[in-house]
Amino acid sequence: MTSGELDQADESSRSLLRRRVSEAVSAVVSDDHCYERGVQAARAIVHSVLAESGPTGLAEMAVELSSQLAEAVERVAAERGLTAADLIDVLFMD
Repeated sequence: MTSGELDQADESSRSLLRRRVSEAVSAVVSDDHCYERGVQAARAIVHSVLAESGPTGLAEMAVELSSQLAEAVERVAAERGLTAADLIDVLFMD
C-alpha cells in the first residue's frame, strides 16, 4: 500500500467514525422516540463499532466524541461569554 492509499484509508476510516459518532448522538437526542430507546440505539451503534473495529475502534470513537463535544462546548461557552472549563463544570456538576 502506498502512502497516498494509506492516507485515503485513514480519511475514509475517520469519515466513518464521525458518521458513527453522529448517529450515536443523534439517537440519544432525537425527539422521535423516548430517551431510553435513544440510549439503546446508541449502545447498539457502540457495540457495532466494537464488533467491526475492536477495542481500538471503540477507543477512537470515544476520542472523536470527546473532540466533537469539546468543540461544541467551546462554541456555546464563547456565545455566553464563559470559558469552556466553566461550562464543563456546570454541565457535569454532580
